[in-house]
Amino acid sequence: MWDTFILNPMLNALLFLYQVLFHNFTLTILVFTVAIRLITFPLTWQTQKSQKKLQELQQTENWKSIQAKHAKDREKLAQEQMKLYQEAGVNPFGSCLPMVIQFPVLIGLYQAINLAMAASPVQLLDLSKHIYPFLQNSAGLIPLQNTFLWLNLGLPDPLFVMTALVVITTFVQSKVMTPPTATGDQQAAAMSGQMTLMMPIMIGWMSLQFPSGLSIYWIIGNIVSIAQYALTTPVNWKNVFSLKPPTSAPPAPEKGRGGSPARGDKAKAEKAGRAR
Repeated sequence: MWDTFILNPMLNALLFLYQVLFHNFTLTILVFTVAIRLITFPLTWQTQKSQKKLQELQQTENWKSIQAKHAKDREKLAQEQMKLYQEAGVNPFGSCLPMVIQFPVLIGLYQAINLAMAASPVQLLDLSKHIYPFLQNSAGLIPLQNTFLWLNLGLPDPLFVMTALVVITTFVQSKVMTPPTATGDQQAAAMSGQMTLMMPIMIGWMSLQFPSGLSIYWIIGNIVSIAQYALTTPVNWKNVFSLKPPTSAPPAPEKGRGGSPARGDKAKAEKAGRAR
């Protein structure tokens, strides 16, 4: 089933694109990446809307009162937060779904690139078992042109430039697409900060074993995702390269009639002035 639904379609899509894109495998990976991102954009859009709902929920009085009431009881706090999630129709793990879906694509593409880079007779025989019979002139495409600049697209980057770009683009994507946590919610802020740092490190470590062609796929995919998000959602670019997790601004003080501060706030200000 894996070969039928994942590996074979990816391999043959790569071979078809390679055939029509002037036998340029780097350009093939670029076009393939953009196509995958466009296909999965509806899912990404749903994730962004879920994140926005989560952010709005964290600004409500119910959320803040629960934070204050159960600050010392994390188990009870988690239970009450889950109730609010269910009532608001918010999935707190919705932002993880695109990443989960990407892993089968990554594994399939990893295998497809390895097969497409076949050179020995045994590898060529294995490759022939996965090519669709209606794909014309497939035999004439092999071996594929597997070099780009200093890279052998079937092997990891010996200079680690691709690894560095994988880490940087993954970090920027995580920062851009992670919704701000509510001010004062230290638990959520800590979790968000850990995920923002750990994910780029994990993917970067994995990319040390990636074929450089797969690293190119990941880098281009991150850039496309950032662009898609920026086109649909306002982004505070000043906070993108900060190591601190983004937090939402505290609510503005209530104002009385005519735009002046409410009586309670005015009284507090006068009291503070006398204390000075």
